[in-house]
Amino acid sequence: MATTQISDTAGAKLDIATRSGRGKRKATDQTIFESIYNAVLTQRLPPGSRLPEVALGELFGVSRSIVRKALTRLASAHVIEQRPNQMAAVAKPSVQETHQIFEARRHIESEVVRLCAGQLSKADIADLRKLIEAEKEAHDSGHHQDRVHHSMSMHLLLADRCPNRVLGRIQREMVLRTSIVIALYKVPGVDACYLGDDHSRLVDLIAAGKGDDAAKLAHRHLQSLENLLDLQDQPHAIDLASILRA
Repeated sequence: MATTQISDTAGAKLDIATRSGRGKRKATDQTIFESIYNAVLTQRLPPGSRLPEVALGELFGVSRSIVRKALTRLASAHVIEQRPNQMAAVAKPSVQETHQIFEARRHIESEVVRLCAGQLSKADIADLRKLIEAEKEAHDSGHHQDRVHHSMSMHLLLADRCPNRVLGRIQREMVLRTSIVIALYKVPGVDACYLGDDHSRLVDLIAAGKGDDAAKLAHRHLQSLENLLDLQDQPHAIDLASILRA
């Protein structure tokens, strides 16, 4: 196993282990897309993390053309940023953009839950409650990445069940972009995404058909989440291979 060093946006050295020969991981652009997308969504790959084409190609055992195709798709989904003559990197929103992202999500998600209220099946409500219970168990046991995964899944399920399909698709994008800014600005040592029983109360209101109340709670929940963030640049050091390796 060889090791490649690059610098992150803070100037720290990042050790990127790469594999060769039989150890190479064969992949497609879809494999690379999903691996990076999920790592960003669960806040394992921090904003600003650089994504060198050569290192990714060696890590996944594919050509640079396949890596470029995956990176282009990730840029279209607002997961990464690509600029001419610069290395691709995970999106790193500014403080102003962070406020705009949260403002947009408050408007979108409030309407999504309003429209979902009284419209979801018993199976949908049961699935939401299972995710909330799994989120709480992960929080109580200190499994942060699992907790983030269950929380994201709950919000994405609401997006998928929204009667207005356009709003649902926008909501999916906003969940990802919010996850990126939380990873960037969360206070070290503070579980910034977990706000007690908000999710349980939200699902109870949706199940009861109380759309206006659900919308108000969703708006307050997201405002409280934004208020917990420390809107200053946080340095990150990562091992890209350990994050993306299967």
